[in-house]
Amino acid sequence: MKSFFRFLLSGACASALALTAQAQQIDEPYNQKIKEFTTDPRFLPSSVLDLVNDPKIPSPLKQFGQIVGAPGVLHRTADIYGYFQKLAQTSPNIVNEQIGTTEENRPIQMSVIANAATIKRLDHYKKQLSLLADPRKVNAADVQKILGDSKVVYFLNGGMHASETGSPEMLMELAYRLVTGQSDEIKTIRENLIVIINPVSEPDGWDKMVDWYNRYTKKRKDFEDGMPASPPYWGKYVYHDNNRDGLQASQAITKSIFKAYFDWHPTVMLDLHESVPLLYISTGTGPYSEAVDPVAIGEWQIMADHDMTTLAAQGLPGVFNWAFYDGWYPGYGIWVANNHNSVGRFYETYGNAGANTFMRDLANAKFAGDNVTSREWYRPYPATEKVYWSFRNNINYMQAGVLASLGYAAANGKLLLKNFYQKSFNNLSKAAKDGPKAFVIGKQQRDPAMAAYLVNQLRTQGIEVHKAETGKNQGDYVVLLNQPYRNYAYSLLTKQNYPKEAKFPPYDAIAWTLQYLNGVNVTQQDTLKYEVSDLKLLTADVKYDGKIEGDGTYYVVNYKAQNTVLPAAYWAKSQNAKTTVLDAKTTLEGRKDTLAQGAVVFSGLTADQAKQLAEKFSVDLISTKTLPSVKQHEVSLPRVAIYHTWYQTQDEGWSRYTFEQRGIPYTSIHKDHLKKGNLRSQFDVILVPRVGGTGANFLHEVDAKFGPMPYTKTAEFPSHGTPSSTDDMTGGPGFEGVAELKKFVDEGGVLITLDNSSSIMSDLGIVRELKRYESPTLFHPGSIIQVKNRQPSHPIMYGYPETFPIFKGQGALLQTEKRDRDMMLMQYGTKPLKEE
Repeated sequence: MKSFFRFLLSGACASALALTAQAQQIDEPYNQKIKEFTTDPRFLPSSVLDLVNDPKIPSPLKQFGQIVGAPGVLHRTADIYGYFQKLAQTSPNIVNEQIGTTEENRPIQMSVIANAATIKRLDHYKKQLSLLADPRKVNAADVQKILGDSKVVYFLNGGMHASETGSPEMLMELAYRLVTGQSDEIKTIRENLIVIINPVSEPDGWDKMVDWYNRYTKKRKDFEDGMPASPPYWGKYVYHDNNRDGLQASQAITKSIFKAYFDWHPTVMLDLHESVPLLYISTGTGPYSEAVDPVAIGEWQIMADHDMTTLAAQGLPGVFNWAFYDGWYPGYGIWVANNHNSVGRFYETYGNAGANTFMRDLANAKFAGDNVTSREWYRPYPATEKVYWSFRNNINYMQAGVLASLGYAAANGKLLLKNFYQKSFNNLSKAAKDGPKAFVIGKQQRDPAMAAYLVNQLRTQGIEVHKAETGKNQGDYVVLLNQPYRNYAYSLLTKQNYPKEAKFPPYDAIAWTLQYLNGVNVTQQDTLKYEVSDLKLLTADVKYDGKIEGDGTYYVVNYKAQNTVLPAAYWAKSQNAKTTVLDAKTTLEGRKDTLAQGAVVFSGLTADQAKQLAEKFSVDLISTKTLPSVKQHEVSLPRVAIYHTWYQTQDEGWSRYTFEQRGIPYTSIHKDHLKKGNLRSQFDVILVPRVGGTGANFLHEVDAKFGPMPYTKTAEFPSHGTPSSTDDMTGGPGFEGVAELKKFVDEGGVLITLDNSSSIMSDLGIVRELKRYESPTLFHPGSIIQVKNRQPSHPIMYGYPETFPIFKGQGALLQTEKRDRDMMLMQYGTKPLKEE
């Protein structure tokens, strides 16, 4: 009998061992492919080897027939999401969630990975983190209990910039590893963390890039051949600036990231980018934004050093921190974390803008004054001057870094959660000790529509805004600073003071004060002058509904450069109404208030239409039976074209977005339209937004040696051909097209140029009275400055104050001779110009 039981026991043990071996069986074919596609043993970290060969859950190799990082292979968004769906169908350790829809109607999907027990309690952990995010919601005595029953949420963001092709692919392999892995390190990550993966945060751009790669760049042999590495468009409107949308959150990519943040309050968010060799881990050179808690800055350093040390231990050269970017500008997508007391980080892995392998020369690459091949305190093991760099190398570095970072978070979860709570608590403490106590957006504004917009922008950022419902200041909006995002609110509503003694040039814009950018009056209160009982917390966006005073058939706007008056005029035209502008100050019969020069009169509207206009466009109207007999002119609303090149579409996209948001009709045109001519018969105004480069770049655009390069929708490349199309992107308008643009101007058309495009038109001789102003000592990275209204009686300047702030970017300054300054409407600064 004992022998029989020994036989059963030994059989059971053998079966258990066999099952364990099967569960932990390494996928050797996958291993061999990783080694084959890695160009140098130094670029192969051990942490990316030894994927499990799970009998039920498909690896990328089983799903696609090839491993992640294989030469020449990129997957469209639907294939990537399909793989994550397959993982969720076959594993209890992952669930998927749609967090947005793109402008081109593609879903934005993220995946949540943890052990099965955690997956069942996701709502609980969401709630716990929402409590830690706001210390006002918890008693101090309960904090430790909440911390003990909370988990770090680690958010990984991929595919923001479409030509940075590694992260959407890598994140599939990482997800499989996290779901199936049986090593102690992976099981600890599953046990201690909730990992959120947003694999393709810009699906519109990613699909365009995959089609571009397969259509054009897969055949490239030399990375420096000059061929455009990226399609001309990513999103419907926004290109690389999709990572500069964090302050206004206007695009679907940003809205989805914000939704994920405020739903989950991730403890750490890591954005995966590609640019510098071989892997940069963000800390920044400083100066750091004053809104960022010192605890967060310390966390940047600790986590970066941990990741760098972990990769050094695996023999990876070229990993560094510190010497790239500064840490000042708060408008990046993942800075939603830093701005709200979490930890926001990013990687920059070396990429080839596709899935090709190239010899890359690093000899001349420098950051913070040091060559990337030099050994420094922040780069203990530099890369060599030349590297033979493959797509798989990119995948290896990025994934090894992420695994190191997840390992740190899994081992230090209690500390990270405590710091998250502490940073929120620090905001409340500072609000209690220091001023101001509140910011006030008063009811009386030059442009009430923009005041409401500012309120809504603050709410989008998670900042609490109250409204005075009663009392003497009824109607005012009040931002009380005793809230967890006090520092961020203060940063958005006060002047920035970028240190003049900073050792390195700023990486991005250095100023962003929202009321200056939106023409809104905001005041500070060092002592709160409102009764708290009069204030009610806003729980929804606000809108200013314009009011109508008086009785008559004419409807007058006392014009003060309100943002929505021009769209209102276009709408009135659609209702068969007429728009007139008064060219002198005046008063209306029976009213004491003065109408400013530039007052706008709508005639031909019914009372219902007038009410609709006032409410729709948030403008106040004065209804009158008669108009004063002063000089006036009828408005002829222009037929507008917005011009784009094929080598840079970023600012043209922002322009299209703005026009569409405002309801101003336009036609998108490009080089083909210029060449065809007859521009003046079609358009009254041509807007040329900022484009990079010189007049020669504008003239020739994409080098004709690469042509023809169609950007058209086909069955094989279905994402192309939108939002614009051409049979050949190369060659530019040429002298022929530029001559037609000059002819448009000579025939009375209005050419409006923005930023660098103004100097380009001067270079091309279309605008002869302007020339560049060069100053070797002037560096202007993007800030808010005062301008002076030189001709307030010019119709273009009607309604504007004598001085006001605007944002000035890096574009060239322009000057004109004194004899031509009667055509100058505004100037930078308020002092007399040279020779004046």
